[in-house]
Amino acid sequence: MLLGSIEAGGTKFVCAVGNTDYQVLDSLVIPTTTPAETFSKAIDFFKQFEDLAALSISSFGPIEIRKDSTKYGYITETPKPGWSNENFLGVFKEEFDIPMYWTTDVNGSVFGEYVNLKNSGQRLDSLVYYTIGTGVGAGIIINGQFVGDMGHPEMGHVKLKRHEDDLDFDGICPYHKDCLEGLVCGPTFEARLGMKGQEVAQTNHVWDIMAYYVAQAALQTTLTFRPAKIIFGGGVVSEKFLKKVRFEFSKLLNGYIDIKNLEEYISTPTLDGNGSATYGNFALADALIKHQVK
Repeated sequence: MLLGSIEAGGTKFVCAVGNTDYQVLDSLVIPTTTPAETFSKAIDFFKQFEDLAALSISSFGPIEIRKDSTKYGYITETPKPGWSNENFLGVFKEEFDIPMYWTTDVNGSVFGEYVNLKNSGQRLDSLVYYTIGTGVGAGIIINGQFVGDMGHPEMGHVKLKRHEDDLDFDGICPYHKDCLEGLVCGPTFEARLGMKGQEVAQTNHVWDIMAYYVAQAALQTTLTFRPAKIIFGGGVVSEKFLKKVRFEFSKLLNGYIDIKNLEEYISTPTLDGNGSATYGNFALADALIKHQVK
């Protein structure tokens, strides 16, 4: 029996097939071009596997997760050109007669980290996972359940207090300009400095500015949900960057509540290679087969 995973990002789709130990047996990375081309390549990949028993799709958004909606399974009004109002889940249901789970990319990641921590003996009742890459989003688990009823959280679009050295930068979110995503996602490096993030030295002051914004997001999350742990992943995040985030977070929190071990509380993913979503998708597909999720 094989489990399928699609981590659908704005830059690439990571398609994978694994076993019930959640080990990747085969995978394919597909550039995110047009929906028709990208879906077709993903479908061709999974059609190779006759024993595929279930598939979990975690997608960039916004997406419709309400099962009573006529747009359930759709990517809705997204900033990604050409991808608005795409019936993502419907396309795959036409091709495969197997159970499918539909959620956000960050929900896939937070579930993967939650299950991996639990399997490692670190039982947490709550966890928040932020990804900072092409966009910014977050998934939340409280008592083993995803947070989000009328829709999934959109924590990448919260408004923040601007850094005094960054007031001339408008932000790049097409909806809100200077929300969290508009200030710290990967493309902001080119907007601010004319170079890609991997080319920007860690000594550049822009990292301090971005850490200030990310620390505000961590503070809001801490004071709103009081999670056991916050994980930051994605292409922008490194341990050096999180050290700056922790420093800014401590200043903003100012001792108001006790965070016993800040290095453990704000951390990078436990799964290597940005593999959290794939692992989470395998776990969600497995849970579908076992009727542990709907």
